[in-house]
Amino acid sequence: MSLGVKEKNHVRLVFLGAAGVGKTALIRRFLMDTFEPKHRRTVEELHSKEYEVSGATVKVEILDTSGSYSFPAMRKLSIQNSDAFALVYAVDDAESFESVKSLREEILEVKEDKFPPIVVVGNKAESGSERQVPVEDALSLVELDWNSRFVETSAKDNENVVEVFRELLQQANLPSRLSPALCKRRETLPKEQVLRPPMNKTNSCSVC
Repeated sequence: MSLGVKEKNHVRLVFLGAAGVGKTALIRRFLMDTFEPKHRRTVEELHSKEYEVSGATVKVEILDTSGSYSFPAMRKLSIQNSDAFALVYAVDDAESFESVKSLREEILEVKEDKFPPIVVVGNKAESGSERQVPVEDALSLVELDWNSRFVETSAKDNENVVEVFRELLQQANLPSRLSPALCKRRETLPKEQVLRPPMNKTNSCSVC
C-alpha cells in the first residue's frame, strides 16, 4: 500500500470472520464500551460515527457482517464497498483461524489487490488454557507471509480493542491526526502491541 495515497475524510471498515468469534463484541466495546457475553447472531449491521478533526468532519462507517457462509453475495458486496478489513478469529477456535485464511483469499480476489489493508484479529485472548491458535503461528503467517498487521484482543477484558481500530484507520489512509479524536472515547490509547516484534517490511505502516 502506497503511503503517498491522499488521505480520506470518509472510510468504511468491515469486520469479517466465522460466527461467534466476537466481531460484534469488538465493535460494541469500541463504540459503547460495553460487553454482552451472550452470542447474538448478526446478519449485517452498519454503524456510523463522525469525528471533528482539525475543523474537518471525518466519517467512519463500521460494517458488522454475518459469520454465516450462507450469504456469499452479501459478503462479496461488503468487500467491494469497504476500504479496510478486520479478519477476526477466536484464539480458542482453530477452525475460525482457517476461515480467516479463506476470507483473505476472497478479499484478494474481489479487490484485485495483493496487499489489501487487512488487520487480523485474534479475539478472546483471555481464553488461557483453552487456546488452540498459538500467537507465534498467527504472528508469523500474518505479518511475515501476508505482510499484514496482527493484534490479539479481548473484547471481554477491553484489551487492545482501540489498537485494532487505530490500525484500520491508518491503513485506510485516514488522517493520523484522528488519534486525538479516538482519545476522547478512551482515557488512554494502548501502546504498541507487546506480543508483536517490530516489522522490518519497507512497505508497512507504523502506528501513529
